[in-house]
Amino acid sequence: MFSYTLPKFSQQFLIAHYILICSRSVLFNGLAHLEVRCWLSQKRVNCFGVLGRRYGLAYHCSMELQNDLLLRVLKGEQVPRPPVWLMRQAGRILPEYRALRAEAGSFINLVRRPEWAAEATLQPVEALEVDAAIIFSDILVVPEAMGLPYELIEQHGPRFPKTIRSEADVRALIFGDEAAQRLSYVYEALQLVRQRLAGRVPLIGFCGAPWTLFCYMVEGQGSKTFSKAKAMLYRQPELAHELLQRITHTNIAYLRRQVAAGAQVLQLFDSWAGALAPQTYQEFAVPYIAQIVDTLRGEVPLIVFAKGAWFALAQLANTRPHALGLDWTVTPAFARTQVGPKIALQGNLDPCALYAQPEQVVRATREMLRHFGIRHIANLGHGVYPDTPLEGVYAFIETVKVWRYSHHT
Repeated sequence: MFSYTLPKFSQQFLIAHYILICSRSVLFNGLAHLEVRCWLSQKRVNCFGVLGRRYGLAYHCSMELQNDLLLRVLKGEQVPRPPVWLMRQAGRILPEYRALRAEAGSFINLVRRPEWAAEATLQPVEALEVDAAIIFSDILVVPEAMGLPYELIEQHGPRFPKTIRSEADVRALIFGDEAAQRLSYVYEALQLVRQRLAGRVPLIGFCGAPWTLFCYMVEGQGSKTFSKAKAMLYRQPELAHELLQRITHTNIAYLRRQVAAGAQVLQLFDSWAGALAPQTYQEFAVPYIAQIVDTLRGEVPLIVFAKGAWFALAQLANTRPHALGLDWTVTPAFARTQVGPKIALQGNLDPCALYAQPEQVVRATREMLRHFGIRHIANLGHGVYPDTPLEGVYAFIETVKVWRYSHHT
């Protein structure tokens, strides 16, 4: 990304000028990301373009953020209160989402159609007034792009008809930018959301961490033990590393394209981190997270959420993300002893606390905020559950939004 101050020209010339600059810039895998400054306001304008022989130039510009609390916390700046958003905030807790899901016919259809995915992304921004949007998608689009399609079985979750069993299976996978190119519907949804947000709040992109995607690609479905996936680590460690590396290359290409399409923050979800012993996680998970963070941390802020990996907080902090997410089993005090004062912490109210009466939710949220103190992004310790009562969600969000550090120091 680079900066450029445009002279006072017509909008048509601005577009032509942008195309000219992009054509002379160094592109990574067909993507261009340009930051310019509007001549009239001298305010920063972010332009994102995708160049391709088939699609020409798709671009959008948005004025600087009206609500930049999340970005300021991730930069280590002082803020009057913590920003708040929810993992799985775009989902079945909202009646408007349920109506959209019915129209789409399936979750996968909803993910794959940019217009629907954009609408689902924006719904919680409108209804809940959270401080960030997170693109509506699924971590399993990456294995699918690599050549392993998945199904979502109602009441049972994801299932992969084909899984990884051998070296030949790994070698047959598409990976890196070739795989990332297949996810154009995600990038189109990101572009639509950035246009429609119009700078109200930042937009978060995401992907599954390599170990979590490895679990699904080898196991073929969710599991209490992930014994098949873990068996490969012990029986075929070299093959496991090869698969993890291919997933990592794909994740990096995918996240780069998300940034080019408009993502302003990235989050890695390592949902099954807690399935591994500490030393195994250190060998088969942390190095690949480190590659992703090291490659992308200079482009946008990164959040790493490794559920159940309380034992690896120090190692994850050494990968130098801008924030670490905590599940509800970790106390903020313990986390600070592991990660130090410079990394922001995100979380970590138990999602089930939102089933309580609103006044109880308020008390639990205030207690959480007191324990975290500054450099905190308020969230749950996991995604919000589909049957969570909306009054509990509203109580959580509103309690954070009225909190002021100046009143609690």
